[in-house]
Amino acid sequence: MSHDHDHDHGSGSHLDDMTARVMALEKVLTEKGLIDPDALDAIIDTYETRVGPRNGARVVARAWTDPAFAEWLARDGAAAIGSMGYTGRQGEHLHAVFNTEEVHNLVVCTLCSCYPWSVLGLPPVWYKSHAYRARAVSDPRGVLAEFGLHLPAGTSLRVWDSNSEMRYLVVPRRPEGTEGWDMEALAPLVTRNSMIGTELALAPTAQKASQP
Repeated sequence: MSHDHDHDHGSGSHLDDMTARVMALEKVLTEKGLIDPDALDAIIDTYETRVGPRNGARVVARAWTDPAFAEWLARDGAAAIGSMGYTGRQGEHLHAVFNTEEVHNLVVCTLCSCYPWSVLGLPPVWYKSHAYRARAVSDPRGVLAEFGLHLPAGTSLRVWDSNSEMRYLVVPRRPEGTEGWDMEALAPLVTRNSMIGTELALAPTAQKASQP
């Protein structure tokens, strides 16, 4: 019977059920020679410290502060992003699309869950759902409304279908009130969802309010 409290598994340590099961499975697979613990550690380290939305946020913040980099990013996203050290699986074919006052971009993968892991990490559950994949194309404004984003009627909405050959990174508009901010100050305003297109970048006041 399942239960949700931590308990002693006889080793003197206190592990939750899921952690205990994962560790037991890893031990069995290692003993059978089916996995290499060092390779597992490298993968875990990659997703904990080397890839994820923080990378994408730094790319966006640099584009906001460096016009030459922004031009490069628009022309050759993979090369510009690679110059910041963000490369690897799912990051080989990246195209950056820039939100403007006239155009808002939204990314979806209608076939599965193609996603730029090197700059956004692993895709959220909703990105992989059938409902999102279908409705982002047929009713994008309705989808954005459910995320709390209501675009002005005069703003065009462009939907990009990600696939194995091309992945997309949305560069949201720089929030007002951030004039003179450097890249390090701007990066926390850039959320994962804003780089998919389901949100805007945070306003400076919202970012301060979210801090403890």
